[in-house]
Amino acid sequence: MKTIQSLPNKKMKLNARLKQYSRTSRLLWTVAAFFPISGNMAWGDLASLPGTASLTPEKKGVAIAEAAEIRDSGWGDWVAEAKMILRNSHGESSTRQMRYRSLEQVEAGDKNLVVFDYPRDVKGTAFLVHTQLVGNDDQWLYLPALKRVKRISANNKSGPFVGSEFSYEDLSSQEVEKYTYKFLREETLEGFHAYVLERYPVDPNSGYTKQVIWLDKEEYRSLKIDYFDRKGELLKTLTQKDYKLYGDGFWRADKFHMVNHQTGKSTLLEWNGYQFTQGLRDRDFERDTLRNVR
Repeated sequence: MKTIQSLPNKKMKLNARLKQYSRTSRLLWTVAAFFPISGNMAWGDLASLPGTASLTPEKKGVAIAEAAEIRDSGWGDWVAEAKMILRNSHGESSTRQMRYRSLEQVEAGDKNLVVFDYPRDVKGTAFLVHTQLVGNDDQWLYLPALKRVKRISANNKSGPFVGSEFSYEDLSSQEVEKYTYKFLREETLEGFHAYVLERYPVDPNSGYTKQVIWLDKEEYRSLKIDYFDRKGELLKTLTQKDYKLYGDGFWRADKFHMVNHQTGKSTLLEWNGYQFTQGLRDRDFERDTLRNVR
């Protein structure tokens, strides 16, 4: 079971966010973030906490989302490598290799950087995201063939990221404030007891009308997300598998599999080499460094 070893960072992030939520929601979040697990009580047992039985589906949904976010707070920074396998509707595949860096922000959205190393035609391509808690994220794409940095406009965020089934929108940090929520039910998914929530993007430029997300009740890890397009039809499904525990108790999945139900295409991300607390700073995530990123 996870213990809270990154308490100072968690406290900073918690204090920065508590002002924004209802009294009941603040109580749930504080309990979920700081109380150790003991006896038969698990992290997911919100129903066992005082005052939770009367929560509306909307309030329960946001309380679960907040608890999930604070569970994964305090990591500071991390790096990893990933193999991206793209498959078309005929089963033909191509492979890309990339590196990923992420820097946690206490009072803002996180910063993320993706750099491609293989194959040659995409080597040096870099994608930088400054996630905002509200409003449009700042996203830039460096294309070495053109030797220029392109800003991704809010209207293009639903477009495919380097030909994959992930959109630019999918690569931003999934901050709680970017959605409204509704609790749907509890059910078992591949052996995990899970909460099932609907979340609705606040941003009118989102490529999705809603997402349905499965979170395991014990560790609040994302297991599956269904994405519905602007017509309200099922577009894609993301499954996250083979979670491992790193650092001071941070879960990361080794496999992200995105399937596009409308085109038959898919993208598999196979992660490896997760390392936390690498000393990354804001200067490592500046737009002007994209041309020379290593």
